[in-house]
Amino acid sequence: MKIVDNCLVSDELGTIHFACDLSQCHGACCVEGDAGAPVAENEIGLLEDCLESVMPYMTEKGRAEVTRYGVFDYDAAGNFVTPLVEGRECAFVYFEGETALCAIEKAWLEGKSTFRKPVSCHLYPVRIQKLKENDGINYHKWHICKPALKRGRNEGIPLYRFLKEPLIRAYGEKWYEDLVKEIEA
Repeated sequence: MKIVDNCLVSDELGTIHFACDLSQCHGACCVEGDAGAPVAENEIGLLEDCLESVMPYMTEKGRAEVTRYGVFDYDAAGNFVTPLVEGRECAFVYFEGETALCAIEKAWLEGKSTFRKPVSCHLYPVRIQKLKENDGINYHKWHICKPALKRGRNEGIPLYRFLKEPLIRAYGEKWYEDLVKEIEA
């Protein structure tokens, strides 16, 4: 475990090699699981604000789910999460062939929204756990990511490098530089 500012960072961010391989997993992390992706309270308004620009990219069932219930749901612990369609894929998913992709990010990539997607989605397979005085930053091991582990090993990409952009988005450039120093020391 490493300590970087107010965060307890799992050693696995430096020891695990990882690089998403959508050609192999087909975006299964957006479809599998027992709850939607975590949504920070401050992201709910951002989701509501960008919804009109995101809706055209969503599936019909996803649009119906969000229209009926809103941009968030609650998981078993009472935390905010993205809503699911029929208890399966995230309501904000769209498909290119058999690959699940994010409609929120698609709108952002096309310049139609200023909100990229929830930070938890951007950071996956890392999860942030809010502790009393710190954030716990941990690798979430899930069998559906085996192709990403293989690709990361083959390409020599440690998890903290793969997640550079979302880690900076979550904690800032200085924090990331401190993380790199701590891991590479």
